[in-house]
Amino acid sequence: MSRPAAKLIIANSEQNADLLYATKFFAPDEFIWLAHRGKTAAVFSPLEIDRARQSATVDECIPLTMFEDEYQKRHGHKPDLPAVAALLLRREKIRRVNVPAAFPLACAQTLQRAGITVNVATPFLPQREFKTAEEIKHITAAQRHAEFGLARGLEILRAATVDRKNFIVWNGKKLTSEILRGEIDAAIIRHGGLPANTIVAGGAQGCDPHEQGHGPLLARRTIVLDLFPRDRRTGYFGDLTRSVVKGAAGDALKQLYATVSAAQNLVLRALRPGVDGAKLHERVKQYFTAAGYPTEQRDGHWVGFFHGTGHSLGLEIHEAPRFSAGKFKAGQIMTVEPGLYYPDIGAIRIEDLVILTATGHRNLTNAPKFLEID
Repeated sequence: MSRPAAKLIIANSEQNADLLYATKFFAPDEFIWLAHRGKTAAVFSPLEIDRARQSATVDECIPLTMFEDEYQKRHGHKPDLPAVAALLLRREKIRRVNVPAAFPLACAQTLQRAGITVNVATPFLPQREFKTAEEIKHITAAQRHAEFGLARGLEILRAATVDRKNFIVWNGKKLTSEILRGEIDAAIIRHGGLPANTIVAGGAQGCDPHEQGHGPLLARRTIVLDLFPRDRRTGYFGDLTRSVVKGAAGDALKQLYATVSAAQNLVLRALRPGVDGAKLHERVKQYFTAAGYPTEQRDGHWVGFFHGTGHSLGLEIHEAPRFSAGKFKAGQIMTVEPGLYYPDIGAIRIEDLVILTATGHRNLTNAPKFLEID
């Protein structure tokens, strides 16, 4: 029986989630990680080697200088990291490696020229799909950062007034998406999180689900608040969305909110291991259509429910598995975030974060749900 291929990453762990998962070590510069025959090793520069020896979860921390000195004697100059990786693989007598899908082509070509067979493995670390108790703790901490930021946003909206032209006013001037986002992000930072492209989208802007929002916010129009910060210490994400209105909402907007709320409850009641995510997503779409909210294109723009019911997250804000990828399994984490978007009415999205348990799920979100803010 052939042994499994070694696994190799050349990246920086601040941007590569697989590498951060494997080493639990934040580094802004690239380093090499290798897993082979049940053991792991990583090659670090002098800038990182001492810190890595203290905190990186690898069996062997190898100084980059060890390979540089050997290479320079032979070639008269220092090697780049792919050349170092080739030397490491030669030392370990490895002729075949699996790499992640984002592995740089130039690195792969260097290895291939050195006689190494390079294969892309997807998923590269399949265990990332199932969250450990420690990971759930980290994700919950990130969710608390999001809730802290949301609380600050709601506090400002409660304290604000409305002028004669229906603009929301705070601290003597019009409240904009930019000002409210800045206050939310500052609160997240104070709480130990790192905000990432927080969405504060008012009115029709909220009907483009990834629009961050800009300009003055109006009363009696929806404001979509979507917060997905990372925990500064661990790098894990949280994700939370609420949709609110400053002042009294109209009947059409109240009905839109009630329908989305009911759809989220439909999902939460059904969500457990063994349930097919694609079929559950279709149930949500059918529920919306039966309630009078079809998903369709109008004047070249999508309206209704035109995104996924949810997604998994962890060290990336969107990571495998997709909500509709198959039957749910215990240990998976999912957002539940149905939404409806009609520019003539408003945008409503409500999002919670849950972990699948052996018999159902546990909601990791504590934030309140309501539409109107006096």
